[in-house]
Amino acid sequence: QVQLVESGGGLVQAGGSLRLFCGFSGRTFSNYAMGWFRQAPGKEREFVAAISWSGGTTFYADSVKGRFTISRDNANKNTVYLQMNGLKPEDTAVYYCAAGSRGVGPLRQGRSDYWGQGTQVTVSS
Repeated sequence: QVQLVESGGGLVQAGGSLRLFCGFSGRTFSNYAMGWFRQAPGKEREFVAAISWSGGTTFYADSVKGRFTISRDNANKNTVYLQMNGLKPEDTAVYYCAAGSRGVGPLRQGRSDYWGQGTQVTVSS
């Protein structure tokens, strides 16, 4: 059974940066596309970013393009990262890590095999 554990969330001022981490265990990490989603209060969960199993392909929501970067470490740490720069109050949400065995395309649509518990990101104005 795959376990996903997020960390790195917190409170930051607008314009600041945070780096989220998602640790993966239980299966072969490089067999899974990985992604980040977020859910703000009163809103549905939405796609943020995704990365293919090899790390060679990435996708971003339009709202975060140019500010957020997704990456992964298949060699040593079985971890996926989300570097968030230029944070805005509208980025405030619980951020969830997701793992998908069907590839990065379906994962972008929310078709994930596994979800983490989430980490809170709060951006103050």
